[in-house]
Amino acid sequence: MPIEKNQVVLFHYNVCDEQGNVVESSRGGEPNAYLHGHGGIIRGLEEALEGREAGDTFSVTVTPDKAYGPRKADAVQRVPVKHLMGAKRWKPGMIAQVKTEQGPRHVSVVKVGLKFADVDTNHPMAGKTLTFDVEIIEVRAADPEEISHGHAHGPGGHH
Repeated sequence: MPIEKNQVVLFHYNVCDEQGNVVESSRGGEPNAYLHGHGGIIRGLEEALEGREAGDTFSVTVTPDKAYGPRKADAVQRVPVKHLMGAKRWKPGMIAQVKTEQGPRHVSVVKVGLKFADVDTNHPMAGKTLTFDVEIIEVRAADPEEISHGHAHGPGGHH
């Protein structure tokens, strides 16, 4: 069954930066699950998955315009330290999660004071050309609830 809109795809991946360093991997855990055609993953990866089938393995290099966008220079904001989630003590360079009106967002800690931290709101992989090594595990038809919610349910998706 080739991957097309409204199918749930389970896949394992490694992501490498321009230097070949693995920056993220699903291997050793649950495969990632997404609903194809609903923007749940970056555009360049979704385009590369289109038409492929379970069992396929491939690599694709995705430029920033089809990944996490360019880095914005004016993206540093000051937030109360108590709003940073993910650690007890913060140091520059750490990735924190912050609740926003658009949902949770990852930010990079630039500077930490007693009550406030300066964070870079660019996605940690913004401005980077990324190479994905992908192994497609399973392709199945989405159920009507998944289609209406716009995302996959179950392991690797939303619960």
